Amino acid sequence: MTARNGILARIRKQLATEWLDPARERAVANRLKHHAAGVVPEPADRSKNAIARFSEKAEAAGASVAAVARRNVAAAVSNWLRDHNLPQRLRAGADKRLARIKWPSPGGPEILAGASDGRDLTGLAYAFGAASETGTLFLESGPDNPTTLNFLPENHIVLLDSEDIETSYEQVFARLRRRHGEGRLPRAVNLVTGPSRSADIEQTLIMGAHGPVRLHVIIVRD
Repeated sequence: MTARNGILARIRKQLATEWLDPARERAVANRLKHHAAGVVPEPADRSKNAIARFSEKAEAAGASVAAVARRNVAAAVSNWLRDHNLPQRLRAGADKRLARIKWPSPGGPEILAGASDGRDLTGLAYAFGAASETGTLFLESGPDNPTTLNFLPENHIVLLDSEDIETSYEQVFARLRRRHGEGRLPRAVNLVTGPSRSADIEQTLIMGAHGPVRLHVIIVRD
């Protein structure tokens, strides 16, 4: 008998329960299935809508934010690259929403498909959603939006549909569970708030310490 089994056996003895008690199993399964939602706090400033609140918090964390109509996404991406003297070249995943963007040709960005190997200057991703309370993006892992795009390129452009901006983390996680089903979340969900930074050494702020130096969020409005 292992130490763990011994501890559990003593607990069961004190509780006077059997190892496999069908009634207790049903009670636990029912509680897990019908668990109550946690308390979601109201935003401190109710005068701002979700887009304005998200933009304010994201910019405070060092990101840049623009809101554009869906038909203007390609131009917004290309202009941001040009404004920062970056090549018109992007690394992106297989997200169907990215595939629907009509990139101008010639003159539009060259889209390289797949995960980044660390040599890309700019990555392009589509966020699952965002929490306006902190300006945080939620990015699912997988072929549609490879996790390497969130961390390896020096510049990160993230597209975010305006209707996917929620107030709180709890609301975004609830949408994730509804989309994938209980217990079937992606292998990783990256929460990104602003560009990478660190002040671990002598409290000197270093940008891009563990990821992109720049984060640009384009809020897409229909």
